Amino acid sequence: MKSLRGHASVAQLACAVISLAAGAAPSARNVDAVVGRPLHTFSIVARDPTNGELGVAVQSHWFSVGSMVSWAESGVGAVATQSFVDPSYGKLGLDLMRVGRSAPDALAGLLAADPGREVRQVAMIDAQGRVAAHTGAKDIAAAGHHVGKDYSVQANLMLNDKVWPAMSKAFEQSKGDLAERMLAALDAAQAVGGDIRGRQSAALLVVSGKPSGRSWEDRLFDLRVEDHPDPLKELRRLVKLQRAYNHMNAGDLAVEHKDAERGLREYAAAEALVPDSAEMVFWHAVALVNMNRLEESLPLFRRVFAMDPNWRTLTPRLPKAGLLPDDPKLIDRIVKQPAK
Repeated sequence: MKSLRGHASVAQLACAVISLAAGAAPSARNVDAVVGRPLHTFSIVARDPTNGELGVAVQSHWFSVGSMVSWAESGVGAVATQSFVDPSYGKLGLDLMRVGRSAPDALAGLLAADPGREVRQVAMIDAQGRVAAHTGAKDIAAAGHHVGKDYSVQANLMLNDKVWPAMSKAFEQSKGDLAERMLAALDAAQAVGGDIRGRQSAALLVVSGKPSGRSWEDRLFDLRVEDHPDPLKELRRLVKLQRAYNHMNAGDLAVEHKDAERGLREYAAAEALVPDSAEMVFWHAVALVNMNRLEESLPLFRRVFAMDPNWRTLTPRLPKAGLLPDDPKLIDRIVKQPAK
């Protein structure tokens, strides 16, 4: 960790929040300097105008990059804070946007209160799609950013200055949901050189466009690869797995609401994404049994028992929890299915 004289403290930036909320100019005077953590990276903050989803995606040659860089809140905004990172830009940026400040206003206020602004790199986007970014004059080259419609891409300590233009082009030209388009931007950055030091960690955070009042449900993707030789490849694997579990959750909800056909479609979609997952296949089979479709469930149970016999041991334990009918003959028929 490297110490830079003149870096802003959390208390200093908190003063900026109070000042901006009151409509006053923030003050940076009489605040002690604090240590800045050198977290050099490339990232994107973005919004999907079709559904309001907000997100941050990032890769770096630094351990656990997502724990410092990525911030987002449904219905509020998203922040990426990097270079000699001050994480309080994330929290306080969201605080300001939550009380009605635009992303450009929030970022301007926090920068004005920060004597270390010239070694920061920060991007913010609010729920209305207003975007702002800052690359400090003392950020390590190659460093820069590009602000486009509903997104900003930014990078520092890169092998060359092709990184952020490549990210911008990839995001604008890619198809799919917000997560997929942000991943395309990260892939493009790496393809033209990426971080001069190499690769180590990556993260993806996407929140829903409309807050539910239950923040844990608003996080559609909250994935981190902390330490890996190919973090973007691993992040894509996790995104695929998360999509499958999202389908499983949607299937459970449909079944709960007595929409059996939709539930089965969701379970089938989950299995299609990760066909080798015993978890997906097993709970699909359980759902079929609970819909009185035992015969359809049996081939699925056989597949699962072939993957791992412990699922056969688990099955008789489910009636007590209300997850399968309390019918010994039915349970016996299931567990006696040959593994194949």
